[in-house]
Amino acid sequence: MAGLLVGRANEIETRTGVRFELSAIAVRDTARPRPPALDPALFTGDAKGLIERPDVDVVVELMGGLDPARDLVELALRAQKPVVTANKVLMAQAGAELAEVASANGVDLLYEAAVAGAIPIIRPLRESLAGEQILRVMGIVNGTTNYILSRMTDDRMDYAEALAEAQALGLAERDPTADVSGDDAAAKAAILAGLAFGSDVLGTTVEREGITGVRALDVAYAARLGYVIKLLAVAELVDGGPDVSVRVHPAMLPADHPLASVRGPFNAVFVEGEAAGELMLYGRGAGGAPTASAVLGDLIDASRNLRSGAHAPAPHRAPTVVRPTEDLRSAFYISLDVQDRSGVLASVAAAFGAHGVSIRVMEQDGLGDEARLVFLTHTAREGDVRATLADLRTIDTVEQVGTVLRVVAPDDAVKVAP
Repeated sequence: MAGLLVGRANEIETRTGVRFELSAIAVRDTARPRPPALDPALFTGDAKGLIERPDVDVVVELMGGLDPARDLVELALRAQKPVVTANKVLMAQAGAELAEVASANGVDLLYEAAVAGAIPIIRPLRESLAGEQILRVMGIVNGTTNYILSRMTDDRMDYAEALAEAQALGLAERDPTADVSGDDAAAKAAILAGLAFGSDVLGTTVEREGITGVRALDVAYAARLGYVIKLLAVAELVDGGPDVSVRVHPAMLPADHPLASVRGPFNAVFVEGEAAGELMLYGRGAGGAPTASAVLGDLIDASRNLRSGAHAPAPHRAPTVVRPTEDLRSAFYISLDVQDRSGVLASVAAAFGAHGVSIRVMEQDGLGDEARLVFLTHTAREGDVRATLADLRTIDTVEQVGTVLRVVAPDDAVKVAP
């Protein structure tokens, strides 16, 4: 980020009228080797002192995490210094409170880089679509998991092989838990919900499921049935509002859905509005260069606003009822490993029927003395599906309840079961 700012200072001034001067960079380890283009005298270990310096006009926070980032950002805002951040955890957990501090002090808190890297989604939701009734925001917002699922889909890799390749290419961390568990996407879902619906949703409260349970055979079955598996971050109105659903989970998308074609480490956010209809923004959602591009765009906006005495509008936040997923309705994909014996199908079907879960499609593959059953259900209440799964696990001839995925239809509207 610093190299981009210094290297393009003249070009930025010509295009925007804003001249940036890098005052200092606060780091944990001042002895660590740095890029030769940056003067070693710029580096300091005193972040608080840097914020309080009179020659610092705008603060960029790229530390990550909640502490000490939260205290430092609040310090800058109370000193009437705009803040630009790429910190998704900070904005998902403390964004609403910090936005109030920023507004009270008449300065910007901008965070375009916190969701989907270089893809401009924050600003359109905050400004361009401010008058639109947003119905749903649904996105692929984690490049690591999308790369893994793409390799499993396109090249028939299993999960472990695709993850190892992503790590070798630097697309996954050595410890990929935050990505593959859905934690990273959950923080972004909370941010999107706040912008789209004014929902005060904390990232830690977003229900999430990761991709570790998705198997190569699930990907193959999905393709045979005309679907693609993606990890989705979803924020949407329930029954037209005001209650919302915010969640992260793998799902089967129809192969002709716009999000189904998003491959590799790319991200995309699909927005459905009452008047605007369907919009999709697509691009590189992670990496140093895309993140730096988004940060630089916010930095220019913050600087222009500071010079003119204005600040970007902050979305109104209000307490919101977030419906638990068990109350929502969806179609489901369910795979079972069972003993290949007479009466198995009858006992399995009885478990579905006992909870009112109707089967739309069923396939069976023989596996010697065992068989694999794959079901697509009609739309059902998720709580009823969970009860069905609990019953299936008690049947002696059911060896294992495998992968369970929600199935997204192109015209799905989230409703609560009556």
